[in-house]
Amino acid sequence: MLKVLVKYFDENMPKIEKIKIGDWIDLRCSNEVFLTKENFLLIKLGMAMKLPRGYEAIIAPRSSSFKNWGCLQVNGIGIIDETYCGDNDEWLWAVYATKDAKIEKYSRVCQFRIQKKQPKFTFKEVCFLGNSRGGFGSTGIK
Repeated sequence: MLKVLVKYFDENMPKIEKIKIGDWIDLRCSNEVFLTKENFLLIKLGMAMKLPRGYEAIIAPRSSSFKNWGCLQVNGIGIIDETYCGDNDEWLWAVYATKDAKIEKYSRVCQFRIQKKQPKFTFKEVCFLGNSRGGFGSTGIK
C-alpha cells in the first residue's frame, strides 16, 4: 500500500479521510472565505502532501460547490504533481465567483484523487485507425 505524507497548517483542521463510497476525497477550506462576484480567488486548503513517486493528484469541485457558493474552478481541474511537496507548498483551490458568498471555515469545497502519472509513449502517424464511433454527441441523449 502506498503511503502519502500530509502536513496540516492548522492543528484543528479535520483530517483527510477516504470515505467508503466513491474514489474522490473531500478537501476543506482552511479559513472563512468571502467570495465577491466576478472575482478570482485562491482558497487555501490547509495542507500539503508528499505524493509517492510517479503519482499526481487531480483536484475538481464537489458537485455542490456551485450550488452552495456560486464558484467555478478555473482551468476545469487542478493538477498537483509529485514535485509540489515542500513544507510551504500548501494546496490551493483556484475559483471564480459568480455571486457574493461566504464559505465557512472547514467547509468541504473540492475533492481530489491520486493517480499514476501518464506513462511515457510515442506517437505514430497512420492514414487509418480502423473504426468509427460516429462523432461529437453521436451516442444520443437517452
